[in-house]
Amino acid sequence: MSVFAAPAARTARFRSLRRAVALSAAVLTMVGLSACGEGSNAPAAAPTSAAPAAVTTAAPVGNPDSSAAVLTGTRYYLGMTDREAVIHAVRGDVDQVTARIPLGAGSCLRNTITISPYGERLAWVEGGASQDAGTLVTSMIDGSRKRTVERAENFRGKANCLGSNPLVWNTNDLLMVHDGSRPVLIDVPENKPADGDAGSETLTWWSPNGRSWAAVSEGGRPYATGESKWRFYHYTPPKAEAAHHDGWRVRSVSMDGRYVAVGWMNTDPSRNDGSFAVVDTITSKVVDLPGTGDIRSILFTADDKVIVKRVTGISVLDRTFTPLGTVEEPAAVRDLKLLAYVA
Repeated sequence: MSVFAAPAARTARFRSLRRAVALSAAVLTMVGLSACGEGSNAPAAAPTSAAPAAVTTAAPVGNPDSSAAVLTGTRYYLGMTDREAVIHAVRGDVDQVTARIPLGAGSCLRNTITISPYGERLAWVEGGASQDAGTLVTSMIDGSRKRTVERAENFRGKANCLGSNPLVWNTNDLLMVHDGSRPVLIDVPENKPADGDAGSETLTWWSPNGRSWAAVSEGGRPYATGESKWRFYHYTPPKAEAAHHDGWRVRSVSMDGRYVAVGWMNTDPSRNDGSFAVVDTITSKVVDLPGTGDIRSILFTADDKVIVKRVTGISVLDRTFTPLGTVEEPAAVRDLKLLAYVA
């Protein structure tokens, strides 16, 4: 089957009636925070946990009128201490710690912990010192319902944990991992490998609702899909910096599949999942993003916003990259990684 037909066919096979029902338009309510998706990809309700402690700033940050109008949902951040990964959920001027996951030995968990696009689930790999693969673990966003994904057909029970973005979500249900050199899609609710072929494309990334995606073909050419169209495109990184990195990859895809946010890759164990530019996959041109300050990451959201996290704060753009406003981040999360936004 050609590269043009295979991913669409696989996506159709992976979507079952159970998934459509489980991801119907529901509201995620968790310790006073709500988050919702849209259509068949909205998350099911998550359990409430009494463990997380809310930390409210002494006074509102930034311009309350501006930030409230620009980002009314929840931003999820990842922080690290010497012993644990800490998940922060920020809504308005309230910073709430929703989960604390012990790091254990080695770099696996530190390099892999990730949040599903609608803020429903966590996933990570647990492994010992010097290991490059380990046990795949999933939980709800508050750390409850923790489960390991055991050995099964098409999955030997070990997931790669080093390199750039070893875990990649396809909506809240499917998680792409690599078992050695083989990509495997895990059905997270069923806690087992999904039916079907994960394909031979590399560096795959999906839009929040899973309907558009970008990848690199078997022939090594980057492409993107959206609205039933396929587009090959090219991107040349800045010459002054490209020699110091191990290439680039897509780390966020717009809902219509036209735009991709790209970031550097690395081969060492340290986490590197930021992005620094947006590429138009129709024209192969880099989008001139409004705003000032060095860019740390760019996130396309399910409600068609573009969140540009800069050293100076967050710039919020609409789908045409027109500025909607800025948000000053609470001090506790200002230097943390922004992993997801749920409207």
